Amino acid sequence: MGNVLVTGATGGIGTALVSALTQAGHQVTAVGRDIGRLDVPGIEADLAAPETLAAAVGPLDDVQALVHCAGISPVVAVADADPETWRRTMAVNVTSAAELVRLALPALRRSRGHVIFVNASPGLTGVARWSGFVGSKAALRELADSLREEEAAHGVRVTTVHPAATATDLLGEVRSAFGRPYDPAVCIRPESLAAMIVWLLDAPPDAYACDLSVLPSPR
Repeated sequence: MGNVLVTGATGGIGTALVSALTQAGHQVTAVGRDIGRLDVPGIEADLAAPETLAAAVGPLDDVQALVHCAGISPVVAVADADPETWRRTMAVNVTSAAELVRLALPALRRSRGHVIFVNASPGLTGVARWSGFVGSKAALRELADSLREEEAAHGVRVTTVHPAATATDLLGEVRSAFGRPYDPAVCIRPESLAAMIVWLLDAPPDAYACDLSVLPSPR
């Protein structure tokens, strides 16, 4: 696999993924804000403003895979969520992913590449005070399924990864907002999830996993 475009590279899962990909011999390009601290090539871009991405990333001529790890997770009731909350959540979690895929598709088609969307817990449904996040992840799943149908003729693989609780700062913040305990020791390690994503990218040419649910091992 050649160059892998990774969003959310400065978050818990994304940072672990950049490290795992690099160790596996992949080239990595990170997309996002505050990426100067990473030891990989980066593209400064604001995923909350998808309309600016084309100018920010420029031509994506050398992309063999795109992994969308970026995401935000506001905990707010519908009664309290203003339009900006909804706009920003959908932009970062879904629309920016769709736009980057659109920009990278010529290269992905040439390379018969792979798109991976990091979604949310398998079987996630409606959750009080989490409608923006849950709604965006439902939309991301439908984006993946539609893209898979559209791009099969071009040889592009599309996978959705559904990780259960993963030990990240974001999960800690979400659990705190819900008033629930957060124990990283019983969660998936970001490094473990990253290893599984690398495994997906290294699948043999005649088969791949289109959906992958990842759960913590029994303790």
